[in-house]
Amino acid sequence: MNRAIELRNHPLELHHFRVRLVIISGLVLLLFLLLFIRFYYLQVSQSEHYHTLAEANRISILPLVPNRGLIFDRNGEVLAQNFSTYTLEIVPREIPDLGATLDDLSQIVKITQEDRQRFKKLMQESKRFKSLPIRTRLSDEEVARFAANRYRFPGIEINARVLRHYPRGESISHVVGYIGRINDKDLEQLEANDELDNYRGSQHIGRIGIEQSFENDLHGITGFEEVETDAAGRSVRVISRTPPIPGNDLTLSLDIQLQENAIKAFGDYRGALVAMDPMTGEILAFVSKPGFDANLFVGGIDHNNWELLNNSIDRPLNNRALRGLYPPGSVFKPFMALAALELNKRTPEYTISDAGFFSLPGTKRRFRDWKPGGHGMVDLHKSLVVSCDTYFYSLANDMGIRNIHEYISQFGLGKKTGIDILGEVGGLLPSPEWKMKRHNQKWYTGDTISVGIGQGYNLTTPLQLTFATTILASKGKAFRPHFVKQVQNNTLGKIERITTQPLYQLDIKPENMELVRNALVDVTRPGGTAARAGADSAYTFAGKTGTSQVIGIKQGERYDESKINEYHRDHALFIAYAPADEPTIALSVLVENGGPGGATAAPIARKVLDYYLLRKEFDDTSEETTEHHVETTHEHDH
Repeated sequence: MNRAIELRNHPLELHHFRVRLVIISGLVLLLFLLLFIRFYYLQVSQSEHYHTLAEANRISILPLVPNRGLIFDRNGEVLAQNFSTYTLEIVPREIPDLGATLDDLSQIVKITQEDRQRFKKLMQESKRFKSLPIRTRLSDEEVARFAANRYRFPGIEINARVLRHYPRGESISHVVGYIGRINDKDLEQLEANDELDNYRGSQHIGRIGIEQSFENDLHGITGFEEVETDAAGRSVRVISRTPPIPGNDLTLSLDIQLQENAIKAFGDYRGALVAMDPMTGEILAFVSKPGFDANLFVGGIDHNNWELLNNSIDRPLNNRALRGLYPPGSVFKPFMALAALELNKRTPEYTISDAGFFSLPGTKRRFRDWKPGGHGMVDLHKSLVVSCDTYFYSLANDMGIRNIHEYISQFGLGKKTGIDILGEVGGLLPSPEWKMKRHNQKWYTGDTISVGIGQGYNLTTPLQLTFATTILASKGKAFRPHFVKQVQNNTLGKIERITTQPLYQLDIKPENMELVRNALVDVTRPGGTAARAGADSAYTFAGKTGTSQVIGIKQGERYDESKINEYHRDHALFIAYAPADEPTIALSVLVENGGPGGATAAPIARKVLDYYLLRKEFDDTSEETTEHHVETTHEHDH
C-alpha cells in the first residue's frame, strides 16, 4: 500500500493541473473578450442601425388612400362618385383550407357562388396582393355578426373602403368607363412608370374611358400615418400624419340629358351617335348602344354577368362610337362634291343624264343607282339632294383614287381624330399603296368607283364622321374632339379650364363651301332624302343620308331586306348640323342594320336636334308610320 503511494508523481500532476487551469482560464477570458467585442459592436458601432430597427418595430407607416376625383357633366350632374362601405376581405396565404373556411363563413355572412367565382378570378389576377375581397357592401347586421365570430376566422377581416358608383348606369358606360381591381399586370406597369409608391393601399385603377385616360388626375396623392404600436401590433397613438390629397374633379362637356334622350331616340336599335360643338370640339353626346352597367365591374364582375356581356350578339362592351368601323355610304358624298369643285373636276352647272346605272368605260360592267330608272338630269346640287349614285360613280372615275385620298383625308376620315380618351381606331381611307401592302394586289378602277360613294374599302368611325361634319359646319375649321371641359385641381387648389384653338383651317373657296352647304339644307326639305326628318322643323338644319352595305349581293340581283338576316342588313347613317347658318351642334348617327338612312338614322338625329336646340321632349312610345324615301347604295361586287 505504502509502496503504491510512493509511486505517484505529485510534482508532475501539479504541473498538469496548472497547465489545464491556464488553458481553461485563457478560454474563459477569450470568450469574455469575444462577448465584450460583440456587445461593443451591437451597442456602440451598430447602435444607430438597431435603434432604427427597434423604431420600425414600434412604428408602422400606414398609407392613406386618397378619395378619387369626381366626374360631372357640363351642367354639374354627377356621373361618377364615391361611397363608403364595409368589405369582407381574405388573406389567402393564411388560410390552409379555403373551401372549408368559406363554407363556415357563409353560415355567418351570405356568400353566393358568384362571390366565390369572382374571388377565384381575383386570386388568379392579383397574386401580389395581401388581402382580397370576398364580399363588398356588407350590411350593419352582417358586420355585427362577423365581429362576434371574428375569433373563428383568422386571416379574414372587415375593412372600411371607398368604392365608386356610377348613378347614370348604362348611359355613360362607354364615356366615363369604370374602375377595376388592380392586378399584377397593373402593378408591373406602375412600377415601370415609377408610380407604385402613390398606389400603396389603393386597390382600384381606371379601366376604360375617362376613368382610364385621366387616371393621373383622378387618383390623387397618397398620404401616410406614422403609428406607434405595442408588442401585439395594436395601435397606441398616431405620431405624425400627412393627409392624402384627393384626385382632381373633372367637368365634361357632355350633356347627360342630351345623352339620355339620344339613347331613348334609338329605341330598340343598335348603333352610335356622336354630337359635337363645331366651334370648340366639345363632345356633347357620345352614344354607343347597347351599353352596360359600369357598376358591375367595380368590385369585380361575376362570371354570369361577364358571360352575358361578353357573349352577347349585340356586343354591349364594344364602343361603337369610338372603335366601330363602318363604310360611310352616301354621307361620303358631300366631301366628294367639295373635292370635285376644289380640284376643278366639276362645275356647279355640269349635268349628267342618269339612266339608273354607270357603265365603266371599256367594260360591260355596270354600277347601279339606288333608284331604278335613275334621276334624269342631275347637276352637283341635285346629286346631293337626291343622293344620286350615278353622278358620283362618274365623278370618282374622273377624279381617280389619288385625288380622292389626298383631298378627303383633310377632313379626318380614315384616321384618328386625337380625342382625349384612349382606344380610338383609325379607320381606312384606301389608296393603291395600302391595297398592295394589305392584299398584295394592284388597284383597279372598279375599286375607285366604289370608294366614290363611300363603299368598297372605305371604313370610318362615327366619331370621324362627326369630326368631318364639324369642318363643314364651321366652314373649314377643324377642332380636336375632347370631353374634358374643366379640371378642379385639388393639389394646387385652382380650376383649370380647357381652352380650344383650331387644329387647322382648310383653304376652301367660299362659293364652293356654300354650294355644298346649301345642298345639304335642301336634303332636309321636300324632295330630299331626309325630307321626312326635316318636316315642320322650327329651325333650318343641314344633313346627308347614307346607307352602307354589310354583305355583297350577286350581279343582277336586287336587295331584298325581308330575305336577309337582321344582322346582315344595311346600316343607316345620317350626318347633320344645326342651325344651318350658325351651327352650334354637329352630329353623326349610325344605326346598325337599320336600312335606309332617311328612314331610321335621320329621324333619330331630328329628335336629338330638337331636344338640344328647343329642349323638346319626344314620345318614344309612338310608332313611325310616315312614308319615306328609300335610299340604298349597292354595287355589284362589294
